[in-house]
Amino acid sequence: MDFFIDAHWQMWATLAIIFVTIVAYTLDRFSLELISAGALVALLALFLIAPLQDGALNLLTTEDLLSGFASPALFAILGLLIIGQGMFQSGALEHPTEYLLRIYDKRPLFITAAIFIFIMIISAFLNNTPVVVMFIPIMAALAQQGKIPVARFMMPLSYLSIFGGMTTIIGSSTNLLAAQSYRATTGGEIGFFELTPMGLFLAGIGIVYMMTAGRWLIPIRANPNQTAINEREGKHFIAQIEITRGHPLVGKGPVSGLFVDLPDITVRMVQRREQAILPPFDDFKFKTGDVLIVAATRSALTSLLKSNPPMLEGLMAETSIADEEDGSVQRSTQLTLVEAIVAPGSRLIGRSIAQIGFHAQTDCVIVGIERRSRMIRTQMNTIRLEAGDVLLILGNLSDIRNLRSDRDILLLEYSIQNLPDPRNARIAALIFAAVVAFTATGIVPIAVSAICGATAMVASGCLNVRQAARAIDRRIYLLIGASLAMGAALERTGGAAFIGEGLAALAGPFGPIIVVSAFFILCAALTNVLSNNATAVLFTPIAVSAARQLGIDEHILVLTVIFGSNCSFATPVAYQTNLLVMTPGHYKFRDFMTVGGPLILVLWIAFTLAAPFYFDLN
Repeated sequence: MDFFIDAHWQMWATLAIIFVTIVAYTLDRFSLELISAGALVALLALFLIAPLQDGALNLLTTEDLLSGFASPALFAILGLLIIGQGMFQSGALEHPTEYLLRIYDKRPLFITAAIFIFIMIISAFLNNTPVVVMFIPIMAALAQQGKIPVARFMMPLSYLSIFGGMTTIIGSSTNLLAAQSYRATTGGEIGFFELTPMGLFLAGIGIVYMMTAGRWLIPIRANPNQTAINEREGKHFIAQIEITRGHPLVGKGPVSGLFVDLPDITVRMVQRREQAILPPFDDFKFKTGDVLIVAATRSALTSLLKSNPPMLEGLMAETSIADEEDGSVQRSTQLTLVEAIVAPGSRLIGRSIAQIGFHAQTDCVIVGIERRSRMIRTQMNTIRLEAGDVLLILGNLSDIRNLRSDRDILLLEYSIQNLPDPRNARIAALIFAAVVAFTATGIVPIAVSAICGATAMVASGCLNVRQAARAIDRRIYLLIGASLAMGAALERTGGAAFIGEGLAALAGPFGPIIVVSAFFILCAALTNVLSNNATAVLFTPIAVSAARQLGIDEHILVLTVIFGSNCSFATPVAYQTNLLVMTPGHYKFRDFMTVGGPLILVLWIAFTLAAPFYFDLN
């Protein structure tokens, strides 16, 4: 009762602002940025007009409210987002996954499990969003190869990335922000691997659920466009490979009639000066100056570009990208493949690729030609184009987009595919490994190592400045800044203590186990309608206050808040990875409630049963 009498009226105003903000987030009628900015403006106006003072001391200044935008945790998150984008752009993780796909037919169940475990491990050290973005096409290919509905893979992909994110302090922005709030409130620290034991336990329970009940709860819906996509995947393009000095094929020949360095690619002819060499290629070795005419599907050519770019170095060298800011030209970090049909009445009809000067006019390169029901054995540059020919075109994204206005070809928009530049993969992997090593060993703080790693990604060419800037989500920036401001106001005005006392009064008589259980399920529920970041930041000071009221170790309740705030399974808007898999998995909003709702309950029960032993709550 004394607390209500002594409470500042600013506390009630702060609670009202936070309540309205939470309701606005939940209704989703306004943009996340506008709601976050509005909450920040309301708090700034409140404490400017009516300062919170203790005598002559101002307890909450404008600098305090805006300090969240200079928070080390915020800069650590932004740095990790850029590092994750660099890993995605460079294709640093594609080689091990391509190897797993190649051996999938031999041990499908084992390989599927290995890929999902690999996703979870990577998500423990990398922002979940670029991991899921990179694995969506891989899992789709795996589903197609195994003739399994793609919906079986997409939701588990998102959930496993979330499981991985809750096992280390840098695995999720939620963890970093809760640690920052805990440090600001009490000065306490959370270790790099302190979340790992309980995180792995919850992940194990979640995996068992997804393999049993969750598997049958996932709805299966057919993709109406799948038939057309499958038809396109099986088409063969005619492509040309020139053997230049130092080319990987120089001195190589067939093994048992197959060219092992050209997997899934058929060599139809080799042009050696004036001589045309046709199959079978007995006692044959490639020489400098040879021109190979090959037939391959788009996926085979794409794999060759990714795994062994020197094979097509001549084509790769012709692609460049101009920086829009200063006009400088640098090597492309984002090549794009697209298919285009030669239009009826096109000026290209009857002319060869060499004659039309396609690269000079568009800065793009024709990688292959598909002509239905005809076997072509001639150099690609000499093929005279016909109406209906399908061209496989390689270029940077801006040049590909410019082709939309070309009336001579019809761009197939659905076929646009971005190719990470594999020449940067090793550099990106080394930068990422260094960031994790320096952070895990405590040599460098997370914020410093993340910023240094992000800078190194740009300086080394794994990303350009525009790509790094696009990796920074303004919604995350404003949400985190506003959430930290609300958390600071909640703590300074006594609102955190008020809520903490209320929760302590309700759950305290039942013992510390019930308090821990109540905090977990409350955070898990709110994170699906509010935001995992906002939930973690707002409830960390509340957990500290409740722990002090009940005499519980505050560290335990803060860890409980982190685990509960990571349970973003029940709605697609709860976390970005859920939104990413919604379309390729053909899910509806209620599907996440159907699968994720019971999952949260299972994790709550498991956490409640394990917490007394893990945290020694007696």
